[in-house]
Amino acid sequence: MRKILVLTYGSMLTIGLASCGQKQLDVTEPSEKGGPCDPLIDPATADGPHCVEGLACDPVAGETDVWVCGEPLQIHGMVIDLQTGEPLEGALVNGQDRTGAPLGEVAVTDAMGHYELQVSAPRQPDGELASDVNYTLQAFARDYLPFPSGIRVALPIHAAEAVYDEALAISVIEGPLTTVGLVMLPDALRGGVTVTGTVGGIDPGGTLVVAEGVSGDAVAQYGVADRTGAYTIFNVQAGAASIRGYRRGLELAATATTVAAADLEKVDLTAVAEGEENLAAVSGSVQIVNAPGGSVTSVVLVPVSVFNATLERGPVPFGLRSPDPGLEPDVTGTFRIPGVPAGTYKVLAAFENDRLVRDPDISIGGTELQEVTVVAGEAVTVDAGFKITEALAVVAPGAEEPTATSATPTFEFADDSSEKSYIVRVFDVFGELVWENAMVPSVSGSATVQVPYEGPALTSGLYYQFRAISLDGKGVPLSATEDLRGVFVVE
Repeated sequence: MRKILVLTYGSMLTIGLASCGQKQLDVTEPSEKGGPCDPLIDPATADGPHCVEGLACDPVAGETDVWVCGEPLQIHGMVIDLQTGEPLEGALVNGQDRTGAPLGEVAVTDAMGHYELQVSAPRQPDGELASDVNYTLQAFARDYLPFPSGIRVALPIHAAEAVYDEALAISVIEGPLTTVGLVMLPDALRGGVTVTGTVGGIDPGGTLVVAEGVSGDAVAQYGVADRTGAYTIFNVQAGAASIRGYRRGLELAATATTVAAADLEKVDLTAVAEGEENLAAVSGSVQIVNAPGGSVTSVVLVPVSVFNATLERGPVPFGLRSPDPGLEPDVTGTFRIPGVPAGTYKVLAAFENDRLVRDPDISIGGTELQEVTVVAGEAVTVDAGFKITEALAVVAPGAEEPTATSATPTFEFADDSSEKSYIVRVFDVFGELVWENAMVPSVSGSATVQVPYEGPALTSGLYYQFRAISLDGKGVPLSATEDLRGVFVVE
């Protein structure tokens, strides 16, 4: 009979090897709710701490390598065509925690567009769900734009909303945010093949896998590996493609393949280096000017192949952020992102919602969009610093999250006291410019600026974003609204 050491602190059992408060635990007996477990143990072998049948082995929130048993947690929902409301069969749904790490394996929607996604759930020591845990969803489907992408962001789904289902003996999260609406791609980007494979390495989950070289000027098609390393990329166009993976702490050899008419399977990516200390690091600095005291920001890296030049954004590979994933922005000067795999990246500062933006005045140094090429294992410093300034606050629509509007919305944002005029632009869900008013006059006696939409008819059911830029008397940009705000959907 195999024994392990367990540390005891009151009613909490902590698996470990320390010498304090040790006792012997019979690991052949499965643990009830709140009991210790090891996620790598096969319950059938009974050769380590494991849960009774029907319970899941999940980590204790805030602890390292401490796992307990609790009722399984699933996210239930649907994937639909955003415009028609029709269910989409065969769509893939990933779950991510607040750091961007995958929650488990991918769920596939059935004929009714329904999915059931099993997720790892941080626990309290007694096995109950941790109350402050939230998740986000990703969804991919043939002939559809990935979610989130472009102007659309994923809103958090809270574990506190889970309801225990007695018939299923599991906790279930299901609500408006678990229904994902996907937008059909333009004709020119539909009809490609599907590429599948596995990402190597000890911890491949969350790797951004990109089909580079076959999308022309469009953003390259991509997928995200689940916790096992399995990935799928839809809509890959014909040609000589290079399949590349991007993830913090994981260097992968690119795989060359020829895309024709048939789907491609087993296009695997081999790990050539692992661990932050064995990969490159990207360093640099920011300068925050004309902003409230105590302002802090973050810096992220986006591979150029998936960067939307119009919107100046793209998907951020797991971990390629300063500070570390899941932490609140804290950059005030220098920054460093370790574990960066080889590739060419756009370096985005003040990209997240922090009431700051990259200074839009390109007539002065340190405001151009930065790009770096990283060689495997070699540290690189961003040549120019970033000037960051206070953003123009969005009032409506989309101040905090996407807002439903009429087909003729009025855009409202905070007045810039030193401006002489504004530019207001509207982009569609693909990042294309729909309308622009470059002659919005300054205001007097009002804390906000209101600009009615006067462009071509907007499509019901689709998402759009407005952006505003303030200008001085010489037409030099002073500030702008934030990258992720101002998003709305037309009713």
